[in-house]
Amino acid sequence: AAEGIMTTDTVAKAFSTQVHMGAATVSVTGISKGAGMIRPNMATMLGFLATDACVAPTLVQQLARDLADQSFNRITIDGDTSTNDCFMVLATHQAGNAPITSLDSPEGQALQAALLRVAQQLAQAIVRDGEGATKFITVRVEGGKTGEECRKVAYAIAHSPLVKTAFFASDPNLGRILAAVGYAGIDDLDQTGIDLYLDDVHVAVQGGRNPAYREEDGQRVMQQSEITVRVLLGRGDAAETVWTCDLSHDYVTINADYRS
Repeated sequence: AAEGIMTTDTVAKAFSTQVHMGAATVSVTGISKGAGMIRPNMATMLGFLATDACVAPTLVQQLARDLADQSFNRITIDGDTSTNDCFMVLATHQAGNAPITSLDSPEGQALQAALLRVAQQLAQAIVRDGEGATKFITVRVEGGKTGEECRKVAYAIAHSPLVKTAFFASDPNLGRILAAVGYAGIDDLDQTGIDLYLDDVHVAVQGGRNPAYREEDGQRVMQQSEITVRVLLGRGDAAETVWTCDLSHDYVTINADYRS
């Protein structure tokens, strides 16, 4: 099934997990497809999650929205979207567990955690298989006043062609990342409160280059296939995470060679 929905994907995307609820073992399995035209609001992708848990039908729609917001709506490959996307959560009620009527119950929380684990694996698999992608980038923004402003900053970084090409080139170009933070649309942002990390390397402090930062340390991180960009805004307690990839020559080739 995972192979049957592939388009420009290079690998099939399927994950599964199990969780115990009393004497019952509940399974969660999912498949997805997508490699290009991917950005928040799902974009050109398909995602299907199925569980054999016995869960109240009224909770399934809530689960679908919450799961999408924490997985498929937290990825971007190229900042483009389209009219064609779908995400479904199905429950067959065949596991034999006691019916779940509240997501706040221990069983409800266990099911949510299992579904989210698979949904995020599927969403991240889309980014890892992004058209022409060579690197998987986690953008973590912390210390915002609200989750919305953290997302604005994260997406500004993740959508920036200059940032993405710097990742492809393994170039620790701090100015491009800080510039994206600056134009993210937070009117009262105080740049002197911003700190920036590449993995464990503290590259910028109070909006400027960290005096202790060494270029070779930034270069070491940028040469990795998986990188975490961590931005501290110093404005509050909110935090958000977005997953993206670099922008390579192959992305241009793939999208220049066919007409959609």
